[in-house]
Amino acid sequence: MAVASDPTNPREEQNGEIGVSVSDHSEPPTTSWSAFINSRLNSTTPRSRQPSPAHSPRLGPSRFSIADRSSDSRHDSSFCGLEVLEFLWNRKKQKRPKRKKLDKMWYGKKRIKGLVTLICLLGFFLLVNWVMLLRLQDHGIVRPKSRSSVNNSSVSVRQGLRKFGKGKGAQKRNYGRMLALAAHALAEGHNKAEPKDLWQEPFVPASSWKSCANQRNWEPNEGKNGYILVTANGGMNQQRVAVCNAVVLARLLNSTLVVPKFLYSSVWKDVSQFSDIYQEEHFINYLSPDIRIVKELPKELRSLDLEAIGSIVTDEDIRKEAKPSFYLKNILPIILKNGVVHLLGFGNRLAFDPIPFQLQRLRCRCNFHALQFVPKIQQTGALLLQKLRQDEGHPGGPLDHYLVGSYAQAFRKQNQNRPKKASRYLALHLRFEIDMVAHSLCEFGGGDEERRELEAYREIHFPALTLLKKTTKLPSPQELRSEGLCPLTPEEAVLMLAALGFNRKTHVFVAGSQIYGGRSRLVALTSLYPKLVTKENLLTSTELEPFMNFSSQLAALDFIACTAADAFAMTDSGSQLSSLVSGFRIYYGGGKMPTIRPNKRRLASIFTKNSTIGWRVFEQRVRKAVRQTKHVQTRPKARSVYRYPRCKECMCRTE
Repeated sequence: MAVASDPTNPREEQNGEIGVSVSDHSEPPTTSWSAFINSRLNSTTPRSRQPSPAHSPRLGPSRFSIADRSSDSRHDSSFCGLEVLEFLWNRKKQKRPKRKKLDKMWYGKKRIKGLVTLICLLGFFLLVNWVMLLRLQDHGIVRPKSRSSVNNSSVSVRQGLRKFGKGKGAQKRNYGRMLALAAHALAEGHNKAEPKDLWQEPFVPASSWKSCANQRNWEPNEGKNGYILVTANGGMNQQRVAVCNAVVLARLLNSTLVVPKFLYSSVWKDVSQFSDIYQEEHFINYLSPDIRIVKELPKELRSLDLEAIGSIVTDEDIRKEAKPSFYLKNILPIILKNGVVHLLGFGNRLAFDPIPFQLQRLRCRCNFHALQFVPKIQQTGALLLQKLRQDEGHPGGPLDHYLVGSYAQAFRKQNQNRPKKASRYLALHLRFEIDMVAHSLCEFGGGDEERRELEAYREIHFPALTLLKKTTKLPSPQELRSEGLCPLTPEEAVLMLAALGFNRKTHVFVAGSQIYGGRSRLVALTSLYPKLVTKENLLTSTELEPFMNFSSQLAALDFIACTAADAFAMTDSGSQLSSLVSGFRIYYGGGKMPTIRPNKRRLASIFTKNSTIGWRVFEQRVRKAVRQTKHVQTRPKARSVYRYPRCKECMCRTE
């Protein structure tokens, strides 16, 4: 069940050890222990699949009774066996030298005791070896057959995964068996070639589109119908969508747009305003042929009590993705009456269809051209890309120019004498912060402690969702997961990457590093992909210091690194950052920038079989599920142009 979107809504769209206890036997060991040893040695059923006893789990006569013995005399479960009994019987019948009766009895008993002791020791030795073998199997220890380098890397991965399993109550949903299989597969295939299409987009159909949202075919809007104030909420990416929608709204209502403001959020806790993130002058000038934009209201309107005169409209007053007709009917009269309207908490409140062609193109023009980061963000973003690529001679391109401006060229000139080496990297957006986890209403293996923690978070940050839970019967966490409505966990994400064929040498950049569960939740990722980095460990404290305590500005650095990556993988296709990043890669990528969009419903059905599925089958199913999402398609009706810019309003066909 998808929860209605709001500006603070982050969603837009163990192996147990089997213990053996030995009871005090009411019968002599000649019955129970022999049956135990022989039944285990002759059994072909793995221990984990053997049926449990009907009564007590203790190893006693009720479990190993005489009735269970084999009819084959060679495998009789009598402790000494029929052969021993027959041997003793024949010995008794043999002729012996005449001795005193007492000496003969003593000698016979001593021989029997010695033989029994020997067989007992042999049986105990076999039992101990059998138990040790089962314990190794239960722990899923797999050893490569050859190559010392492979063995060393596999052992190091297993050690990392063991530490992961010991963290905070055997942390969450850890897929221990599948992670061990993934570690073994990566260790064995460290020299194998990756799948050919891993770093590629279907080039021919993808390259048949080129960006053209910068083309205009209308006269400037004079903005005579008053002023529109917009206060956008949410994180940086939601604010970006709100700004683009506000630009379109200003053109629709022939009004003047005041440079948007950003609402302080208790979730994001960032006081950054528009000019702290985007180039204000570029925004105003670039869109001047489309709409009129000013930095603030005229003096005569600043003193008005907008609430008293009815000029404040909140997001609760406007339904999600309202049509243009709603604004013409309900908002324009307010502007004409009072000269100004304040859209408070404005977000995704404008529909994608139906909307006139030129207004849709204006939407794309604002997103892909008008909003450029301030020089401070561009400069640090260029440095981040340089460190990620490890290639000072990277040619860059239109996308680099849009993201970091002239700083990309400056770094290339500065380092042109250094040796060049090619390096590509995969960017992974782990949308697994606490706000996303809490809002999803899913469970992630943390038990009662996790449920209490997330419920407390919801009560503070998502009170409407808490109230909805109390008044409405919502789908269970299991139902949500089966429908693909839960974000992928870090463990699921790394299993997906390993199944797709990314090898251990892959450079991985992780965006959204404030992972719910802390560093222990990233152990699975770092164990399988040791060349994993975040902006926090790539940039020095001095380089990061200007952005500390400004989550939106830090998000801008993640945006740059993800958008410019050689391949980009998302774990939640509904998140705003993933949607915007994938759209930019389509718009500027020229068909050469693949994006991995997992079908979470399909993956959920695969992950539910994690205790039995083999690695080869897992690989095949994951690759098939992800390959289908890489198909080149035009924008589906009513879907976001920010995410799907392949449409006539944003891009043009070259064929």
